[in-house]
Amino acid sequence: MSCIFCKIISGEIPSKKVYEDESVYAFYDIQPMAPVHVLIVPKTHIASVNEVTSENSAVIAHIYEVAAQLAKELGVAESGYRIVSNCGANAGQTVFHLHFHLLGGQPLKTDMC
Repeated sequence: MSCIFCKIISGEIPSKKVYEDESVYAFYDIQPMAPVHVLIVPKTHIASVNEVTSENSAVIAHIYEVAAQLAKELGVAESGYRIVSNCGANAGQTVFHLHFHLLGGQPLKTDMC
């Protein structure tokens, strides 16, 4: 498979891992947009939010549980953080493997454009 996130999950491409369990892998973004910028991805290849179904949606709930845990561990839970998932090219999705950005560690912009 040519998916960069699948290659990171398999260890074919190195990453700075923050968390891993049987269904989720989290690692630091190589181009951080905040002092804390972690990507949280399902190990199963799901291209985008458009492919979430009743059969695979449990992993999304688990990703949010992991995000809350990581926010505490990384020291941003109290000050605040953002979780972002882009869906499609017009929204800025550049890797077509569902992923969630956990951003924090500084005041974040509030405008959407």
